[in-house]
Amino acid sequence: MINEAISSVQKEFEAELPSVDLNSLEAVNALRVKYLGKKGSVTELLKQMGKLPAEERPAYGKDVNELKEFVSAQIENALAAASEHALEAKLAAGFVDISLPGDGIPAGSTHPLYDVREEIIDFFAHMGFAVDLGRDIETDWYNFEALNTPPDHPSRDMQDTFYLADKVMLRTHTSGTQIHYMETHKPPFRMIAPGHVFRVDSDATHAPMFQQCEGLVVDENISFSQLKGILQLFMNQLFGEGVKTRFRPSFFPFTEPSAEMDVSCVFCGGTGCRRCKGTGWMELGGCGSVDPNVFKNCGIDPEKYTGFAFGFGLDRIAMLRHAIPEIGLLTSNDQRFLNQF
Repeated sequence: MINEAISSVQKEFEAELPSVDLNSLEAVNALRVKYLGKKGSVTELLKQMGKLPAEERPAYGKDVNELKEFVSAQIENALAAASEHALEAKLAAGFVDISLPGDGIPAGSTHPLYDVREEIIDFFAHMGFAVDLGRDIETDWYNFEALNTPPDHPSRDMQDTFYLADKVMLRTHTSGTQIHYMETHKPPFRMIAPGHVFRVDSDATHAPMFQQCEGLVVDENISFSQLKGILQLFMNQLFGEGVKTRFRPSFFPFTEPSAEMDVSCVFCGGTGCRRCKGTGWMELGGCGSVDPNVFKNCGIDPEKYTGFAFGFGLDRIAMLRHAIPEIGLLTSNDQRFLNQF
């Protein structure tokens, strides 16, 4: 009875196959669904196996699988023939002039973050600064302690840290690169450290991963006024000759004295607007004279050498340069946003 059912399906398929229009993909696909689809004839035969006594299943399964392989092979051949016929019909119906020019690929452009990064590197390189990219993963020593930030220091609360293991973390700032550099170079020197940093923070103006650029100058008789002069030249490069700067007292554990640097609002020219909250100023970065304890941690004599350090967020500079309202747009890969550049 069972073998008769298998034989019946095979005879039905063999009788129907010659009548199918092999020039029609739709007709061949309909045949495939009829026999091999979820409710197809061959599929229904396979479903019956579970109802058979255990001793009859091997022989039955062998016969049904042979039928399935036979039907599948025939339909695959029919599909290949139908696809070939469809291609020939398409080529015969039209003419393609292969000598015509193609549509072309729209010219791309560099990312605004890349532009800012390269402009900063180029500016300081022309002033004799070396470039050290540092490393994304740091130990507690380089990220905190060598920068005059012991385990119980309250400033650690300002930086929500991604810890990878005990005293191993994704760096929260690029300042650790300065420690590496001071350990391996003898003064005098000047260097910058651009790179990615990571913090547990995310909103319209903060991202868990962003870019910073730290700068360091170490020599004899380095003064805070020299720091102010270099940063004023840097702001002129970024925002034009008319930009003004101001320095507000602040605190960083690795500089003393420390300051926050503001620039006159690049949108209103310092007259006051919504973006600067009516103050005429926009905060851009931190700076200060290197704390003597940092020099001691790096084996540099603080009685002989002095220095200054500064740091800025590249993402924030890009947002100010291009009036970008949300930091997330810089890494969203939204083509509508990127096409503006």
